[in-house]
Amino acid sequence: MSQSPSVPLTTADGVPLKTSLRRAVRRSKVKAFLLVSPLLLFLGIAFVMPIVEMLWRSVDNPEVSTQLSRTVAALEGWDGESLPGEPVFAALAEDLREGQEARNLGLLSSRLNYEKSGMRSTISRTARRIGRVEPPFREALIEINDTWGELDTWKLIQREATPYTLSYYLAAVDLQLSPTGEIVQVPDHLKVHVGLFWRTFWMSAMITGLTLLLGYPIAFLLTNLPLRHSNLLMILVLLPFWTSLLVRTTTWIAILQSQGVLNDVMVALGVIADEARWQMIHNKAGTIIAMTHILLPFMILPLYSVMKTIPPSYMRAARSLGGKPFLSFRRVYFPLTIPGIAAGGILVFILSIGYYITPALVGGQSGRFITNYIAYHMQTSLNWGLAAAIASILLFVVIVFYMIFNRLIGVDKVKLG
Repeated sequence: MSQSPSVPLTTADGVPLKTSLRRAVRRSKVKAFLLVSPLLLFLGIAFVMPIVEMLWRSVDNPEVSTQLSRTVAALEGWDGESLPGEPVFAALAEDLREGQEARNLGLLSSRLNYEKSGMRSTISRTARRIGRVEPPFREALIEINDTWGELDTWKLIQREATPYTLSYYLAAVDLQLSPTGEIVQVPDHLKVHVGLFWRTFWMSAMITGLTLLLGYPIAFLLTNLPLRHSNLLMILVLLPFWTSLLVRTTTWIAILQSQGVLNDVMVALGVIADEARWQMIHNKAGTIIAMTHILLPFMILPLYSVMKTIPPSYMRAARSLGGKPFLSFRRVYFPLTIPGIAAGGILVFILSIGYYITPALVGGQSGRFITNYIAYHMQTSLNWGLAAAIASILLFVVIVFYMIFNRLIGVDKVKLG
């Protein structure tokens, strides 16, 4: 007996059912994308683009190649063993004359001054007198400033003629390129950034440890106190979020300074003599104390969210099996709170690394973080390339810490609420 061929299922308008389902899935994907597109656009503008801009500025090096284009072209093929010939000096004179007329030599002089001290004044002085310079240009420029007669100056111009550079990253770790192109350490009196990196990391780790030490008992009380008391304690924990960060920081200045509240109380109680008041501001102690207070809620809340999910019966069961209170806590309760500790720890540590206002106000010279020097290079020295390089290194270190954390503990075990 022959079988009739199967008839494909169709919709009411005659479209095959499989085709209709594919179209429906495609339409649902398009709708979902359109719904999240504002968020994606916001993340691209506010997060991805600034990071890309920062990474680009950390290697961007257009000043020499654009402002001294004739000089760079004339230096091609120069052996670097002796001073360049007259054509190179003539090209330099023409570049400086053009830059002086356009009044755009500031970026060039600043860029070269980052690499060799005194180049700013050399270029400025030469540019002011370049209109009266006559051939031969070699002798005339050297007469204006001896720097043009140094081999290191021309090696620097030749080296920095490339549109991209690693000089900013080398400066960010207290290194520099020698006139021969070797990577060497900067002089001891200029070594700043590596020490600041280490200070930022160990102080952030200490702040994280102190917030854990202080926040763990508070989160435990929030979990086990009666609802009426726990709600009051929670309000006290959240109260700092309702106060400006600047207000909280300046309050600590009033508390910790030599003539502040804390020292006055200690003198009144006879704990310390009036002439031996504690110096707790404008140093590392002030930064650690103020930032521990400010970041404490970021440790308490993840701990509380995890502890709230632990049934009290677990501890009662451990006690009923003969475990002493501390042993039961260490073997049963504490391991269950590790996800909260991990979440609070990584949150506080990363926030600490990137803090700026509090170390700037209460840290003084010894309690400042690397972020304060990023701001310095952005606002004062105007060395944006170095600021971008330092920020890029900081971002890289944070990513490395995150990967190590994910390897040891696992991001999937982190709980924030």
